[in-house]
Amino acid sequence: MLQLIYKRSQSMKADLLSGLTVALALVPEAVAFAFVAGVDPLVGLYAAFLVGLITASIGGRPGMISGATGALAVVMVSLVALHGVEYLFATVVLMGIFQILAGTFRLGKFIRMVPHPVMLGFVNGLAIVIFLAQMKQFQIADEDGVLGWMQGEQMMTMLGLVALTMAIIHFLPKLTKAVPSTLVAILTVTAIVIGMDIESARSVQDVLIDMTGDPLATMAGGLPQFHIPMVEINLETLRIILPYALILAAIGLIESLLTLSLIDEITETRGRGNKECVGQGVANVVTGFFGGMGGCAMIGQSMINISSGGTGRASGISAALFLLLFILVGSSWIEMIPVAALVGVMFIVVIGTFEWASLNMMRKIPPSDAIVVVTVTVVTVLTDLAIAVIVGVIVSALVFAWKHAKHMLIETSLENNGFLKVYKPHGPLFFGSVQAFRDNFTPKFDPQEVIIDFANCRVMDHSGIEVIDSLVERYQKADIDIHIRHLSPECIRLLEKAGSVVEMNRAEDPDYKVADDKLA
Repeated sequence: MLQLIYKRSQSMKADLLSGLTVALALVPEAVAFAFVAGVDPLVGLYAAFLVGLITASIGGRPGMISGATGALAVVMVSLVALHGVEYLFATVVLMGIFQILAGTFRLGKFIRMVPHPVMLGFVNGLAIVIFLAQMKQFQIADEDGVLGWMQGEQMMTMLGLVALTMAIIHFLPKLTKAVPSTLVAILTVTAIVIGMDIESARSVQDVLIDMTGDPLATMAGGLPQFHIPMVEINLETLRIILPYALILAAIGLIESLLTLSLIDEITETRGRGNKECVGQGVANVVTGFFGGMGGCAMIGQSMINISSGGTGRASGISAALFLLLFILVGSSWIEMIPVAALVGVMFIVVIGTFEWASLNMMRKIPPSDAIVVVTVTVVTVLTDLAIAVIVGVIVSALVFAWKHAKHMLIETSLENNGFLKVYKPHGPLFFGSVQAFRDNFTPKFDPQEVIIDFANCRVMDHSGIEVIDSLVERYQKADIDIHIRHLSPECIRLLEKAGSVVEMNRAEDPDYKVADDKLA
């Protein structure tokens, strides 16, 4: 019991400290995305607070951070420019309703069927996008408002502080893990800049001034107020906001569910995709009624959170509450943080996010997979994540259809003088191949004992699970002893009738995910 209490307290401490770190990194991005969308900075900050708080509380992935994102902001900008911010709020509400419906109809499971090359391209492209986004912080506006690269002492100061931040984040965990190295790096660099009065170091407030053109610009504000969008409720309004709402809902869910899958892989746990869809939807409906621009999962801040030890719901909740605290009473302190410290944090995220091993894999994997990885990466950088993933899935599906145009192959052999028959299926078992799989088994003519070895077969979806259950039932009705080998632990959990005949071998059994509503 004492050990359990100790572990819980340690986890809570890690979540709270990680939440503080994430909140510091949320501020400049929330403000920047608000300006991309053409709205007031507080609209972005309120969205980061509300979406982050609600999804952390009721979403399907503990440890994932949500808030205002650039992928959504670039879609919103034309709506705000043509119709005004009130139409944006109405669109965010409708966007949330669509996301709730997606979760209710259990569409989140389909993210499990995104091919691995698409995931690699998504991750690599996102790392490049995050890196390129930081380049804006190395630019300043001249007297005419034209952006140009920093020069001389200012550039050297920026590079030096970025390098110091990255060094602290990298080396501190080798000495102690009592506190998140990211938080220590931000506080240390801030203390150095203030203590040594380094005037050439740009702060968060300098960024606010550049964005607004107001020398008194601040992120301070009050509590978000309930506000019904001031739009006429008629078909014309629906005609305007419906296309934007559908696009925003799709982009938000794709980005959120891919981030969920990535964190699943890093933490070796499983989030619930359908629950995350509902959580994102509820968050956006509420945000639309409280003057926020809506949002979705943020992979950069999520990676910061996970690497800082924040794996529980308390990390996301505390990040949102700390952000609200900054808005209400701590804006003057946050505005003093050097931009270089936050850029250094994001550079570490870039290094950790990019799949460097994929560069070596390019020579070893099939050319078709390499093409998918490169295509998704390039489209992610040039357009946005949603389009890149859709393109990647389409290309992968075409490649898959070409490769697997033939029926599933099942190798059979007789052992023990014909008293044992071994089936070895080869290929993916999914809705398109279950009939070919089923037709290869002959319970009426098989011997008393049968083994099905899935070492060379991966079960992809619920149809695959069902056909295994029905096959076992056929053999049991024929009074034949059947044994199943080399299924993943997730497959075994999903089997209802065949679970008792599965032989488990943790050293040899594969480990992969299945697209199924029961685990989504």
